[in-house]
Amino acid sequence: MLIDSHCHLEYKGLIEEQGAVLDRARAAGIQGFLNISTKQSEWDQVVATAARENDVWASVGIHPHEADQHADLDIDALRRATQHPKVIAIGETGLDYYYDKSDRSVQQRLFRSHIKVARETGLPVIIHTRDAEDDTAAILEDELGKGAFPALIHCFTASSEFGKKVLDLGLTISLSGIVTFKNAKELQEIAAELPQDRILVETDSPFLAPVPHRGKTCEPAFVQNTAQFIADLRGTTMEELAETTTENFFKLFSKAAAA
Repeated sequence: MLIDSHCHLEYKGLIEEQGAVLDRARAAGIQGFLNISTKQSEWDQVVATAARENDVWASVGIHPHEADQHADLDIDALRRATQHPKVIAIGETGLDYYYDKSDRSVQQRLFRSHIKVARETGLPVIIHTRDAEDDTAAILEDELGKGAFPALIHCFTASSEFGKKVLDLGLTISLSGIVTFKNAKELQEIAAELPQDRILVETDSPFLAPVPHRGKTCEPAFVQNTAQFIADLRGTTMEELAETTTENFFKLFSKAAAA
């Protein structure tokens, strides 16, 4: 049994037939789904889906693309939103210098705000980072110096040097369907060598459909394709990888395990 540790069930492509999407995933052996928010207006919706579906959990946070629209985010509102029993994570948050859709200083400030709430609540921070390795690592090192907090890099596509750095800092790494792409050789090498206790799998659906579904709308059922590919890379079985990643999920997202 697998868990899709990062999906956007409220997004176009999935929301129109959300029930059928979840049923297809369950039939494929997916036993849990972490439904991710990217802006404050989505929080109520992701929480409502999680409250309705026993095997769905929610995150609350602000994506770096949305930072400018949340420059005056009330950190107390974020803190309050984490109190719902099905909210098990904070994010996604982080830095994106590839698209630069929001001012970098605002992205950095909100990233630190999310970390502050993570430190207070014990909930993991789900981190998006693209073309921002140095600043992401610097903020993580600085914030960890103020006190520990759990975190993971979602949809990892960064360099092996950055991967080693965040592993040394105690973070978990989540792999998406990108690892199955033909041009993802460095990522495949990283995936093959990740510590067994620091690896998760995700779809980031409705984006990034893995081989053999490229070009289609991605959905949580496809996490099995990514997991099988990673299992082959690591010379293990699908069953063993599923057991490992599910165990890692509940260890990191301990609020889900306690529910």
